[in-house]
Parts: sequence; structure tokens; C-alpha cells
Amino acid sequence: MPRPKTKIDLTELEKLCVMQCTDAEVAAFLGVSTKTIERRRQLTKFREVMDQARAKGRVSVRRYLFRLAANGNIAAAIFLAKNLLGYKDVVSNEHSGPDGAPIQIEGKPNLSELSNEELEQLRSIAAKTLPPDRD
Repeated sequence: MPRPKTKIDLTELEKLCVMQCTDAEVAAFLGVSTKTIERRRQLTKFREVMDQARAKGRVSVRRYLFRLAANGNIAAAIFLAKNLLGYKDVVSNEHSGPDGAPIQIEGKPNLSELSNEELEQLRSIAAKTLPPDRD
């Protein structure tokens, strides 16, 4: 004989979904397994309650965030600009000389002034970066 079907209060389900609870959190609160939530989501009414409640919760968060931004909360304004308007932080790792000009290198390096240790380090670096010789 199969187990009796667990009754899930759709009002409670809606409250949990408005708060954006995960399926695991919903299941734990209602005292059922996540498999039960997944199976019940196959039912139209159950799925509609979850989907509408989660949408309602997202709208509520967005409304609050807009209110914060409109009242001068810079962090909220930046968040909205990045997420809704596509703004992004730009980090430049480019090195340049004075006034943005190219870095000037005077003449060729004089390798004869390097110590044996420095020459060995250069050979090691070159060996790692250059492709192997092919005869």
C-alpha cells in the first residue's frame, strides 16, 4: 500500500517562494523531501504558485533596491547600473611611460655587463619561452 499523500499548504509554499527559498529549504520547512517538491512541481497549480511567488519576491527586491538607489544609496545605484545597464568596472593593466607615451628603451642591452648568474637566469627564461629547436 502506498504512503498517504503529504498535504502541502500552498499559502506556506507561496510565502517561502516569495523569500526565494531553495527547494531544499522549502522541503525542510514543510517536512518533506526535495524529491516530493520536485514531483509536485509537475502539477500545474503547484508550479504556478512557486513560479508566481518567486517572481513576486524578485519584483519586491527590485522595488526595494530602486527605492534605495533613488534615496541616494550609492552602492544600490552602482549595483543597478552594472546589472541592468551593463556598466562595468574597467581595470587597465597597461604600463606606459610619462603622459601615457610608450616606455622608451635606450639602445640595446649590453649583455657583457651581466654576471654569469644573470646570464644563466636569462638562458633559463629563454628556454622556457622559446619553442624547441627543430632540425
